[in-house]
Amino acid sequence: MGSLETGVPLKRAPLLRSSSSSSSRDDRRPFLQRPRSRFARFLLFEKVDYLQWICTVAVFFFVVVLFQAFLPGSMEKSGVSVEEKDIVSGDLVVLNEMGRLDFGEGIRFEPSKLLEKFRKEAKEVNSSSASSKPRVRSGVKKPQLALVFADLSVDPEQLLMVSVAVSLQEIGYALQVYSLEDGPVHAVWRNIGVPVTIIQTNNKAVIAVDWLNYDGILVNSLEAKGVFSWFEDLEQHPGGSLRQRVTASFTSWAFRYVAVVKFVLKNHVYTCYSLVQDPFKSLPVIWIIHERTLATRLRQYTSNGETQLIDDWKQAFERATVVVFPNYVLPMLYSTFDAGNYFVIPGSPAEAWEADKLMTLYNKDDLRVKMGYRPDDFVIAIVGSQFLYSGSWLEHALVLQALLPIVADFPSDHNSNSPLKIMILSGNLTSNDNAAMEAIAVNLSYPRGVVKHIAVDGDANSFLSTVDLVIYGSFLEEQSFPGILIQAMCFGKPIISPDLSMIRKYVDDRVNGFLFPKENIGVLTQVLFQVISKGKLSPLARNIASIGKGPARNLMVLETIEGYASLLENVLKLPSEVAPPKAVTEIPPRLKEEWQWHLFEGIIDLKYLNRTLRNYSFLDKVEEQWNYTQMESSGATSAMDEAFSYTDWEEEKSIEMANARKRREEEELKDRTDQPHGTWEEVYRSAKKADRSKNDLHERDDRELERTGQPLCIYELYLGEGTWPFLHHTSLYRGIGLSTKGRRPGADDVDAPSRLPLLNNPYYRDVLGEYGAFFAIANRIDRMHKNAWIGFQSWRAAARKVSLSKVSESALLDAIQARRHGDALYFWVRMDKDPRNPLQQDFWSFCDAINAGNCRFAVSEALQKMYGIKHDLDSLPSMPVDGDTWSVMHCWALPTRSFLEFVMFSRMFVDALDAQMYDEHQQSGHCYLSLSKDRHCYSRVLELLVNVWAYHSARRMVYVNPETGVMLEQHRLKSRRGQMWVRWFSYTTLKSMDEDLAEESDSDHPTRRWLWPSTGEVFWQGVFERERNLRHRQKEKRKQQSKDKISRMRRRVRQKAIGKYLKPRGDSNSTVITTMTTASG
Repeated sequence: MGSLETGVPLKRAPLLRSSSSSSSRDDRRPFLQRPRSRFARFLLFEKVDYLQWICTVAVFFFVVVLFQAFLPGSMEKSGVSVEEKDIVSGDLVVLNEMGRLDFGEGIRFEPSKLLEKFRKEAKEVNSSSASSKPRVRSGVKKPQLALVFADLSVDPEQLLMVSVAVSLQEIGYALQVYSLEDGPVHAVWRNIGVPVTIIQTNNKAVIAVDWLNYDGILVNSLEAKGVFSWFEDLEQHPGGSLRQRVTASFTSWAFRYVAVVKFVLKNHVYTCYSLVQDPFKSLPVIWIIHERTLATRLRQYTSNGETQLIDDWKQAFERATVVVFPNYVLPMLYSTFDAGNYFVIPGSPAEAWEADKLMTLYNKDDLRVKMGYRPDDFVIAIVGSQFLYSGSWLEHALVLQALLPIVADFPSDHNSNSPLKIMILSGNLTSNDNAAMEAIAVNLSYPRGVVKHIAVDGDANSFLSTVDLVIYGSFLEEQSFPGILIQAMCFGKPIISPDLSMIRKYVDDRVNGFLFPKENIGVLTQVLFQVISKGKLSPLARNIASIGKGPARNLMVLETIEGYASLLENVLKLPSEVAPPKAVTEIPPRLKEEWQWHLFEGIIDLKYLNRTLRNYSFLDKVEEQWNYTQMESSGATSAMDEAFSYTDWEEEKSIEMANARKRREEEELKDRTDQPHGTWEEVYRSAKKADRSKNDLHERDDRELERTGQPLCIYELYLGEGTWPFLHHTSLYRGIGLSTKGRRPGADDVDAPSRLPLLNNPYYRDVLGEYGAFFAIANRIDRMHKNAWIGFQSWRAAARKVSLSKVSESALLDAIQARRHGDALYFWVRMDKDPRNPLQQDFWSFCDAINAGNCRFAVSEALQKMYGIKHDLDSLPSMPVDGDTWSVMHCWALPTRSFLEFVMFSRMFVDALDAQMYDEHQQSGHCYLSLSKDRHCYSRVLELLVNVWAYHSARRMVYVNPETGVMLEQHRLKSRRGQMWVRWFSYTTLKSMDEDLAEESDSDHPTRRWLWPSTGEVFWQGVFERERNLRHRQKEKRKQQSKDKISRMRRRVRQKAIGKYLKPRGDSNSTVITTMTTASG
């Protein structure tokens, strides 16, 4: 639990924190020994008029008696009976069920877990920066943010995010907008220089997004979750059925844990993905929620027992790094989903936006007539806090008492109808509440019909636009300025409020509103006489109301802008090549004074009129999909069946019947075939051979058969379901999954952990990254890879649109077959075009930039340990600046023999790196190649290692243009003379070092932690001789067994014949059988 307690029913004690005393301290004290509230101390110790004190006490006891007379017994605890709860509006029911505050208590929302997390991370950063090895931030690129919307309609949320985005751009952020649907605000984003991408999710031409390009994602509204899910055509399914095969729950929101749905339809396999899967699940996501619709529906889900749907929404809220709300009521409405990641940034232009819209669409006089007010009526609205607490009735009674003297200024007509109307605004209205207020009004001698208690569910704008004066009748200290007062001020209404600290921050007495001391309620009466003159608003009140209207439109802009900027500073963990944004204080003051209203002038969008209806429609779709899943899981008939025509089903039925007939005929023929008999060993051997043939036939699809005859196979490196849309499906490519869990179903992908058990360890899977696939492929490579050349390509190459085109693939294959460049390294992703290198730095400077300034040191230390150099190695392998470029992102191709040599070098280099970094990184999560905790540590050094090996082993390096296929040789061999460390990188040197390590591992069996034996085969001359001797012994054993068998056959005793056949003589047809007898005696 962090900011709010989870679970239903909700408990009040952990949720609400009193501003006057500690909740834990109050729990241990009896009720009579609790400290008195501020109001009690005010009544007992302040100098108050005696008559006023007596009247106050009388009203208080009258209210208590009235509650006992009219309200049920449960009123003392919850304020509303069980029967009455059903008529209370949706979101207020949630607050009702949470329990009410006592009179005078304060309420505070404290995101304790989130703040503690921020403090802990800041402390770790400070401690790591004070380590022995200094770390440097190069800051060569801006921090990247993605803003995600459900659509680009004109609404106050778009205005808020545009205002925040303009400020973030000023302090150094680069922004990109993604939206599921286009809209008028597209032009606004374009005008401020933010690119917009519309993601289509309703067809096969999916625009997949590599979210790893961004340092953080800001998701706006509940509906925007769908932007993280899409359907993708994975593969041709040769024997696919038209029948839907649902293998996972079906839902459309983004933050699902598993692949959402998979089904085979018309020989195509479709799969849906989500942000919570690898490799995107660790990306910071800030989810901004303005809607109350889901909180209202939550009570319905609970009553209907739809716990699985609630759990699905919980997963969505848990996935977000931070869930941001614009006020302090929404976190309580959504408390069921709280995972300790709730945060409030107060402020929104929604109130001013709604007021402008209402004044544009309706006339004030028409609304007054519609609500039953006469032109000469003077309407006073008493409003209060959005939080429900038992002391609110007493506060309203005190306000009514202060209003009583002005009744005389409003004489009644001949029908005893007073033009004065006092309306107590409340979110819930029951018969007992209404009767209680009427009884209080009668006791205070108000004329009948003057005081009314009205309920406004959700939208109070229509009511506030018709009143003449607004009085804030709550003494509750809140954390933000009440939204109901912002609405009233935007309508140009004068407001009167107690001088609460949060209200004094924005309202100056007699400047843009009226304030009275909460300790002296009698001052309210004096203020009323200054506001009301002869039954109308005084000129002073009108002037103050007009002055307050302007600032109210831009109230709390400063808090909102600085709040988002500060939150991003705490949430984002920027890599060393990213420049930190400027301080929050450096945001220009003009951007913190008002919302960007001018950018939305003249833009008309009628969609916003039904925004709430659209939110409910979105929830209806989610519920419909969830119900559909429940039907499928219970074996109900699929609704998708209706989408297929009768002809389709007849075709499918005929195919199944033909297959069944063919299987039956084969079984019958098999029974008729003579089965030769043999020994049990022969039968077993035949069965195993048939089983292997069956498996080979099952695994070898068309692409694998085509791949066998090609000179090159490119392995695409990927991790997790989120990368699937970026992978190729042609015979030239073959996927290799770094995790067994995230492999593509039905694809001929290589399972790296099964080939290299080291990758089952999450630590090494993360720290090696895509480099682990090289070790997995090289481990007993002859069992899997049969091609003369081998290539690799990261899934991110396709995401960045730098993967090989068809033209480039053909050019590369032609060059390999023609042996145009010999033993060469072909690569197609350039370092000087990498987004991390906008300044086009040289090799070692770029390596330092992405590794906290310590790349040179790490490589130098690793080479010293690898080659056993005792003295300090002052120089590094030369990587000259000659106008050519280098390879990045593991996108290259090599002869298979050269690849094995490169892996041999890499295994020793990685072992040296691991030896110097493992202890600190494993214990603290920090390594000196990163500024903060980083699971990948030295993987960025390994990304560039192939360049060092290829350059200094005298391989030709050829760049292949991924679009045109044009090839340019880089760093020609003639220019390298005198700069290459050929002796250090020669095959002879590396092979001898590899055999030395293998001999040590095989002979000595060291007990220390040692990575090298786990990264591949352990082979040296001793192993070869041992295997040769073993084969020789087995051969000798088989020979001896054969000799023994022959010897047994020769020594075997044979029975003598008891008769023999004699050929008949002449034409005689008789058969003569001579019986041999032994003479006796």
